[in-house]
Amino acid sequence: MAGQTIGFIGLGRMGGPMAGRLLDAGHTLHLYDTSKKALEPLLARGVTSHSSPAGVAAVAPLVLLSLPTPDIVQAVALGEQGLAQGKVVKTVIDLSTTGPRVAAIVAAGLAEKKIGWVDAPVSGGVPGARAGTLSVMVSCPKATYTAVEPILKTFGKLFFCGEKPGLGQSAKLANNLLGAAAIAVSAEAMAMAVKAGLDAQVMLDIINVSSGRNSATLDKFPKSILTGKFDWGFSTGLSYKDVRLCVDEAEALGVPMVIGAAVRQILAITHAKYGPDSDFTEMARLVEEWAGVEIRSKG
Repeated sequence: MAGQTIGFIGLGRMGGPMAGRLLDAGHTLHLYDTSKKALEPLLARGVTSHSSPAGVAAVAPLVLLSLPTPDIVQAVALGEQGLAQGKVVKTVIDLSTTGPRVAAIVAAGLAEKKIGWVDAPVSGGVPGARAGTLSVMVSCPKATYTAVEPILKTFGKLFFCGEKPGLGQSAKLANNLLGAAAIAVSAEAMAMAVKAGLDAQVMLDIINVSSGRNSATLDKFPKSILTGKFDWGFSTGLSYKDVRLCVDEAEALGVPMVIGAAVRQILAITHAKYGPDSDFTEMARLVEEWAGVEIRSKG
Protein backbone atom coordinates (compact mmCIF):
# COMPACT_ATOMS: atom_id res chain seq x y z
CA MET A 1 0.00 0.00 0.00
CA ALA A 2 2.96 2.33 -0.49
CA GLY A 3 2.02 5.72 -1.79
CA GLN A 4 -1.20 6.35 0.16
CA THR A 5 -2.22 9.82 1.28
CA ILE A 6 -2.48 9.66 5.06
CA GLY A 7 -3.32 12.21 7.73
CA PHE A 8 -1.57 12.08 11.11
CA ILE A 9 -2.63 14.14 14.12
CA GLY A 10 -0.49 14.27 17.26
CA LEU A 11 3.27 14.25 16.69
CA GLY A 12 4.51 13.79 20.24
CA ARG A 13 6.90 11.20 21.67
CA MET A 14 4.98 8.33 20.11
CA GLY A 15 3.25 10.00 17.18
CA GLY A 16 6.40 11.58 15.76
CA PRO A 17 8.31 8.30 15.33
CA MET A 18 5.22 6.49 14.01
CA ALA A 19 4.60 9.21 11.42
CA GLY A 20 8.27 8.97 10.48
CA ARG A 21 7.87 5.26 9.80
CA LEU A 22 4.97 5.99 7.45
CA LEU A 23 7.17 8.44 5.56
CA ASP A 24 9.93 5.83 5.38
CA ALA A 25 7.37 3.43 3.86
CA GLY A 26 6.69 5.89 1.03
CA HIS A 27 3.38 7.41 2.10
CA THR A 28 2.40 11.07 1.67
CA LEU A 29 1.53 12.68 5.00
CA HIS A 30 -0.70 15.58 5.99
CA LEU A 31 -0.15 16.63 9.61
CA TYR A 32 -1.70 18.60 12.42
CA ASP A 33 -0.34 19.32 15.89
CA THR A 34 -0.79 22.26 18.25
CA SER A 35 2.99 22.28 18.81
CA LYS A 36 5.12 23.74 16.02
CA LYS A 37 8.18 22.18 17.65
CA ALA A 38 6.65 18.71 17.36
CA LEU A 39 6.04 19.28 13.65
CA GLU A 40 9.54 20.55 12.80
CA PRO A 41 11.38 17.23 12.26
CA LEU A 42 8.71 16.02 9.85
CA LEU A 43 8.26 19.35 8.07
CA ALA A 44 11.96 19.16 7.30
CA ARG A 45 11.16 16.01 5.32
CA GLY A 46 8.70 17.83 3.08
CA VAL A 47 5.34 16.92 4.57
CA THR A 48 2.32 19.25 4.57
CA SER A 49 0.85 20.66 7.79
CA HIS A 50 -2.65 22.03 8.31
CA SER A 51 -4.26 24.52 10.67
CA SER A 52 -6.93 22.14 12.00
CA PRO A 53 -7.99 18.48 12.08
CA ALA A 54 -10.73 19.39 9.60
CA GLY A 55 -8.04 20.57 7.20
CA VAL A 56 -6.35 17.18 7.36
CA ALA A 57 -9.70 15.40 6.88
CA ALA A 58 -10.34 17.50 3.77
CA VAL A 59 -7.41 15.91 1.91
CA ALA A 60 -6.65 12.52 3.50
CA PRO A 61 -8.97 9.48 3.17
CA LEU A 62 -7.22 7.81 6.13
CA VAL A 63 -6.33 9.75 9.30
CA LEU A 64 -4.37 8.43 12.30
CA LEU A 65 -4.47 9.92 15.79
CA SER A 66 -1.85 9.76 18.55
CA LEU A 67 -3.16 12.02 21.29
CA PRO A 68 -2.69 12.26 25.07
CA THR A 69 -6.20 12.25 26.57
CA PRO A 70 -9.76 11.07 25.82
CA ASP A 71 -11.09 14.64 25.83
CA ILE A 72 -8.60 15.70 23.18
CA VAL A 73 -9.42 12.68 21.01
CA GLN A 74 -13.13 13.46 21.23
CA ALA A 75 -12.56 17.13 20.37
CA VAL A 76 -10.27 16.33 17.44
CA ALA A 77 -12.76 13.82 16.05
CA LEU A 78 -16.09 15.52 16.71
CA GLY A 79 -15.33 19.15 17.54
CA GLU A 80 -16.15 22.27 15.57
CA GLN A 81 -12.94 21.96 13.51
CA GLY A 82 -12.79 18.19 13.92
CA LEU A 83 -12.40 15.30 11.54
CA ALA A 84 -16.16 14.87 11.20
CA GLN A 85 -16.18 18.13 9.19
CA GLY A 86 -13.88 16.71 6.53
CA LYS A 87 -15.25 15.73 3.12
CA VAL A 88 -12.50 13.30 2.10
CA VAL A 89 -11.74 11.25 5.21
CA LYS A 90 -13.30 7.76 5.20
CA THR A 91 -11.50 6.01 8.08
CA VAL A 92 -9.97 7.23 11.35
CA ILE A 93 -7.50 5.07 13.29
CA ASP A 94 -6.94 6.01 16.93
CA LEU A 95 -3.54 4.96 18.26
CA SER A 96 -4.20 6.79 21.55
CA THR A 97 -5.35 5.36 24.88
CA THR A 98 -8.84 6.76 25.47
CA GLY A 99 -10.77 4.01 27.25
CA PRO A 100 -13.69 2.10 25.73
CA ARG A 101 -16.44 4.58 26.59
CA VAL A 102 -14.94 7.49 24.66
CA ALA A 103 -14.10 5.10 21.81
CA ALA A 104 -17.78 4.15 21.57
CA ILE A 105 -18.89 7.80 21.64
CA VAL A 106 -16.49 8.83 18.91
CA ALA A 107 -17.23 5.77 16.76
CA ALA A 108 -20.94 6.56 16.90
CA GLY A 109 -20.39 10.26 16.15
CA LEU A 110 -18.23 9.54 13.12
CA ALA A 111 -20.59 6.83 11.90
CA GLU A 112 -23.25 9.53 11.48
CA LYS A 113 -20.92 11.10 8.90
CA LYS A 114 -20.22 7.69 7.31
CA ILE A 115 -16.65 7.71 8.64
CA GLY A 116 -15.24 4.44 9.95
CA TRP A 117 -13.50 4.19 13.32
CA VAL A 118 -10.63 1.88 14.33
CA ASP A 119 -9.32 1.48 17.89
CA ALA A 120 -5.62 0.69 17.68
CA PRO A 121 -3.88 1.63 20.95
CA VAL A 122 -0.22 0.68 21.05
CA SER A 123 2.25 -0.57 23.63
CA GLY A 124 6.03 -0.67 23.54
CA GLY A 125 7.08 2.88 24.31
CA VAL A 126 9.18 5.29 22.29
CA PRO A 127 11.82 2.65 21.44
CA GLY A 128 9.09 0.44 19.97
CA ALA A 129 7.62 3.35 18.02
CA ARG A 130 11.01 4.07 16.47
CA ALA A 131 11.83 0.44 15.69
CA GLY A 132 8.37 -0.63 14.52
CA THR A 133 8.08 -3.25 17.27
CA LEU A 134 4.96 -2.00 19.05
CA SER A 135 2.06 -4.24 19.93
CA VAL A 136 -1.08 -2.84 18.30
CA MET A 137 -4.46 -3.81 19.80
CA VAL A 138 -7.11 -3.39 17.11
CA SER A 139 -10.91 -3.42 17.25
CA CYS A 140 -13.10 -2.55 14.27
CA PRO A 141 -15.25 -4.30 11.65
CA LYS A 142 -13.35 -7.20 10.12
CA ALA A 143 -13.50 -5.74 6.60
CA THR A 144 -11.99 -2.48 7.89
CA TYR A 145 -9.26 -4.42 9.69
CA THR A 146 -8.31 -6.13 6.44
CA ALA A 147 -8.09 -2.75 4.71
CA VAL A 148 -5.92 -1.02 7.35
CA GLU A 149 -3.78 -4.02 8.32
CA PRO A 150 -0.89 -3.16 5.95
CA ILE A 151 -0.66 0.37 7.38
CA LEU A 152 -0.78 -0.77 11.00
CA LYS A 153 1.89 -3.41 10.39
CA THR A 154 4.27 -0.48 9.85
CA PHE A 155 4.20 0.00 13.61
CA GLY A 156 4.57 -3.57 14.86
CA LYS A 157 2.66 -6.75 15.69
CA LEU A 158 -1.13 -6.65 15.38
CA PHE A 159 -3.72 -8.24 17.68
CA PHE A 160 -7.31 -8.26 16.44
CA CYS A 161 -9.49 -7.88 19.55
CA GLY A 162 -12.92 -7.97 17.93
CA GLU A 163 -15.40 -5.77 16.11
CA LYS A 164 -16.94 -3.88 19.05
CA PRO A 165 -15.62 -0.30 19.48
CA GLY A 166 -13.45 -0.08 22.59
CA LEU A 167 -12.22 -3.69 22.83
CA GLY A 168 -8.73 -2.64 21.81
CA GLN A 169 -8.91 0.07 24.46
CA SER A 170 -9.88 -2.46 27.15
CA ALA A 171 -6.88 -4.59 26.20
CA LYS A 172 -4.56 -1.58 26.39
CA LEU A 173 -5.85 -0.44 29.79
CA ALA A 174 -5.37 -3.90 31.26
CA ASN A 175 -1.83 -4.05 29.91
CA ASN A 176 -0.90 -0.58 31.17
CA LEU A 177 -2.22 -1.33 34.64
CA LEU A 178 0.10 -4.34 34.80
CA GLY A 179 3.04 -2.29 33.54
CA ALA A 180 2.56 0.35 36.24
CA ALA A 181 1.89 -2.24 38.95
CA ALA A 182 5.13 -4.02 38.09
CA ILE A 183 7.14 -0.85 38.79
CA ALA A 184 5.36 -0.12 42.05
CA VAL A 185 5.62 -3.56 43.63
CA SER A 186 9.13 -4.21 42.28
CA ALA A 187 10.27 -0.91 43.82
CA GLU A 188 8.99 -2.03 47.22
CA ALA A 189 10.74 -5.40 46.97
CA MET A 190 13.99 -3.86 45.75
CA ALA A 191 13.97 -1.15 48.44
CA MET A 192 13.51 -3.80 51.14
CA ALA A 193 16.38 -5.90 49.78
CA VAL A 194 18.76 -2.95 49.43
CA LYS A 195 17.97 -1.60 52.90
CA ALA A 196 18.64 -5.03 54.32
CA GLY A 197 22.14 -4.89 52.79
CA LEU A 198 21.84 -6.57 49.39
CA ASP A 199 23.43 -4.97 46.36
CA ALA A 200 20.68 -3.74 44.03
CA GLN A 201 22.23 -5.31 40.93
CA VAL A 202 22.63 -8.67 42.66
CA MET A 203 19.00 -8.58 43.80
CA LEU A 204 17.87 -7.63 40.31
CA ASP A 205 19.88 -10.48 38.79
CA ILE A 206 18.26 -12.91 41.23
CA ILE A 207 14.75 -11.69 40.38
CA ASN A 208 15.37 -11.86 36.65
CA VAL A 209 16.20 -15.58 36.70
CA SER A 210 13.50 -16.35 39.26
CA SER A 211 9.72 -16.29 39.54
CA GLY A 212 9.51 -12.57 40.34
CA ARG A 213 10.82 -11.29 37.00
CA ASN A 214 8.58 -8.86 35.15
CA SER A 215 8.69 -6.01 32.64
CA ALA A 216 9.95 -3.56 35.25
CA THR A 217 12.83 -5.72 36.51
CA LEU A 218 13.84 -6.76 33.00
CA ASP A 219 13.84 -3.30 31.41
CA LYS A 220 12.94 -0.31 33.54
CA PHE A 221 15.05 -1.05 36.61
CA PRO A 222 18.36 -1.71 34.82
CA LYS A 223 17.92 1.15 32.33
CA SER A 224 16.13 3.89 34.28
CA ILE A 225 16.07 3.18 38.03
CA LEU A 226 19.40 1.60 39.04
CA THR A 227 21.05 4.33 36.96
CA GLY A 228 19.09 7.04 38.81
CA LYS A 229 18.03 8.56 35.47
CA PHE A 230 14.25 7.90 35.72
CA ASP A 231 14.02 8.45 31.98
CA TRP A 232 12.09 5.53 30.50
CA GLY A 233 10.08 7.88 28.27
CA PHE A 234 6.50 7.54 29.51
CA SER A 235 5.10 10.33 31.66
CA THR A 236 3.54 9.96 35.09
CA GLY A 237 0.58 12.01 33.87
CA LEU A 238 -0.20 9.57 31.06
CA SER A 239 0.32 6.49 33.23
CA TYR A 240 -1.94 7.96 35.91
CA LYS A 241 -4.58 8.69 33.26
CA ASP A 242 -4.41 5.13 31.91
CA VAL A 243 -4.68 3.48 35.32
CA ARG A 244 -7.56 5.76 36.33
CA LEU A 245 -9.39 4.80 33.15
CA CYS A 246 -8.72 1.13 33.83
CA VAL A 247 -10.01 1.21 37.40
CA ASP A 248 -13.06 3.24 36.37
CA GLU A 249 -13.85 0.78 33.58
CA ALA A 250 -13.46 -2.18 35.94
CA GLU A 251 -15.84 -0.59 38.42
CA ALA A 252 -18.37 0.07 35.65
CA LEU A 253 -18.18 -3.62 34.69
CA GLY A 254 -18.51 -4.79 38.28
CA VAL A 255 -14.97 -6.15 38.42
CA PRO A 256 -13.15 -5.65 41.76
CA MET A 257 -9.81 -3.90 41.35
CA VAL A 258 -8.35 -3.59 44.85
CA ILE A 259 -4.71 -3.80 43.79
CA GLY A 260 -5.38 -1.62 40.75
CA ALA A 261 -6.80 1.06 43.05
CA ALA A 262 -3.60 0.94 45.13
CA VAL A 263 -1.49 1.42 41.99
CA ARG A 264 -3.70 4.37 41.06
CA GLN A 265 -2.96 5.92 44.46
CA ILE A 266 0.80 5.45 44.09
CA LEU A 267 0.62 7.16 40.72
CA ALA A 268 -1.57 9.94 42.15
CA ILE A 269 1.09 10.67 44.79
CA THR A 270 3.91 10.50 42.24
CA HIS A 271 1.92 12.83 40.00
CA ALA A 272 1.39 15.32 42.84
CA LYS A 273 4.99 15.19 44.08
CA TYR A 274 6.99 15.17 40.84
CA GLY A 275 4.46 16.55 38.34
CA PRO A 276 2.67 15.13 35.29
CA ASP A 277 5.73 15.47 33.04
CA SER A 278 7.91 13.35 35.32
CA ASP A 279 8.74 9.81 34.18
CA PHE A 280 6.47 7.09 35.54
CA THR A 281 9.54 5.19 36.79
CA GLU A 282 9.66 7.87 39.47
CA MET A 283 7.18 5.72 41.36
CA ALA A 284 10.37 3.94 42.43
CA ARG A 285 11.90 7.24 43.59
CA LEU A 286 8.82 7.81 45.72
CA VAL A 287 9.33 4.40 47.36
CA GLU A 288 13.04 5.21 47.83
CA GLU A 289 12.15 8.38 49.72
CA TRP A 290 9.64 6.60 51.92
CA ALA A 291 12.11 3.79 52.65
CA GLY A 292 15.09 6.09 53.19
CA VAL A 293 17.24 4.17 50.69
CA GLU A 294 18.37 4.50 47.07
CA ILE A 295 18.01 1.51 44.76
CA ARG A 296 21.42 1.70 43.09
CA SER A 297 24.13 -0.85 42.46
CA LYS A 298 27.18 -0.60 44.74
CA GLY A 299 29.25 -1.42 41.67
